[in-house]
Amino acid sequence: MAKNLTFADDGYDEFLRGLKERIRTAQVKAALAVNRELVLLYWEIGREIINRQVAQGWGSKVVDQLAKDLKKEFSDMRGFSRSNLMYMRAFAETWPDETIVQEVLGQIPWYHNIALLEKLKSKEQRLWYAQETVKNGWSRNVLVLQIESGLYKRQGSAITNFEQALPKTQSDLAQQLLKDPYNFEFLTISQDAHELELERGLVTHIRDFLIELGLGFAFVGSQYPLVVDGTEFRLDLLFYHLQLRCFVVIDLKMGAFKPEDSGKMNFYVAVVDDTLRHEMDNPTIGLILCKSKSRTLAEYALRNIQTPIGVSTHKLPDDLSEKLPTIEQLEAELEAVRLSDEGESQDQA
Repeated sequence: MAKNLTFADDGYDEFLRGLKERIRTAQVKAALAVNRELVLLYWEIGREIINRQVAQGWGSKVVDQLAKDLKKEFSDMRGFSRSNLMYMRAFAETWPDETIVQEVLGQIPWYHNIALLEKLKSKEQRLWYAQETVKNGWSRNVLVLQIESGLYKRQGSAITNFEQALPKTQSDLAQQLLKDPYNFEFLTISQDAHELELERGLVTHIRDFLIELGLGFAFVGSQYPLVVDGTEFRLDLLFYHLQLRCFVVIDLKMGAFKPEDSGKMNFYVAVVDDTLRHEMDNPTIGLILCKSKSRTLAEYALRNIQTPIGVSTHKLPDDLSEKLPTIEQLEAELEAVRLSDEGESQDQA
């Protein structure tokens, strides 16, 4: 067992027995709080490894020995590989404060925590994404997607007039809920698609669109009809936000933002307020999503408008044609396969 190690007489056996006892205790508690206890256990193991390495002068080989001994003792448990023990050490080193582990990081699965360690360098961003994961219930794949799309920097970056158009409590929340840009790379349309194609694509991929919009958005309809004085107008997309308690009108643009876009949205929001908004609802919010924008133009366009409107951009996938092979490339690949098959046939002969 551990007797053949040079540090065996330096308290290793006692250290190992202590860890085994902690693991057994955690196994009992896990029936009541599986995830939180598991993450806390991993943090404690990581902290103990660090403390012993400092106090006893053990090198990295102690992790190899621990992996062997713990897997032997707890053969029915997964998670005691050398690589996972190293993650435990890194986890404890990153988060020395047990309170944060119990209150936030223990609320998300272990492999979410590994993703935070692997994908991010900033402690502040790691904690922010952990809190957002708890709030939104993200799977690990969605968490990684949000990290790779730079949600931390995009959140709350839209140009708005919320500070002047909404009460303080609502304006702060509304501002934080809007992003810039919105990532629509889950769509399969090109950069030169028309606005109707963009709208249909978002409706077809409504689940992905709702994830990108964020928590609280409920889809009401697309091409939603509004009738004013006998004339029909249609909203590209209409949502209701459960936290803000208000309707959200989205107008899609495949070109750059124009000052007149804010006037059109002002009209839409006014009609929704008069025809759809209930007494208990907060004022309707308008969001103009365009391909690009000038910050100066957008700020001037919204300055004297009392209707709450935001201007943001959307990011579409790169042109698919650039990623597809040409006819010449396909022919060359087919020719290479043919020659390879002929060569194999001759070798067999």
